[in-house]
Amino acid sequence: MGQTITGVYTGSTYGNAVDKTSGYFLGVGFGSIGLGLDSYTTKFKTDGSDGSWDASYDAGLKTNMTNIFYQLPVPVVNLIIGLGMGTTAYDCSVPDCDAAYDKGSATQWYTSIGLPLIPLFDIHLSYRSITAKNIQLKENKEKVDNSGSVTGVGIAFNF
Repeated sequence: MGQTITGVYTGSTYGNAVDKTSGYFLGVGFGSIGLGLDSYTTKFKTDGSDGSWDASYDAGLKTNMTNIFYQLPVPVVNLIIGLGMGTTAYDCSVPDCDAAYDKGSATQWYTSIGLPLIPLFDIHLSYRSITAKNIQLKENKEKVDNSGSVTGVGIAFNF
């Protein structure tokens, strides 16, 4: 799983330089329609490079999404298109991170290609395009743009 954040935070010397992403995509299909959940955290770099956070924050961006998807009638593979909405929030190891930022909302569109493993389970490769421009700095109401994209591998259960 990997995330790219294309938004820019210009209000400070730290930013959103991505280090690593971990979490899950989970989908449950009912015929050609399905529901999904995404939950992942993208850690920010702490190496002093441009856009990195101070190491004491152990900062990241936590994203949770609820999705609805449609499986296209394509033979051999399972091709899915979907939409989702949810939340993003900075996840830090120090309390002032929660005190400094409000949680934001996020939306996404995505596509996924599934390869059947056994009759009810598919492994999916997916691309998600995320719009998340409204985590807000409480002090001055400045909004932080954490929009970007996520690629990953997930599992789908089909009933």
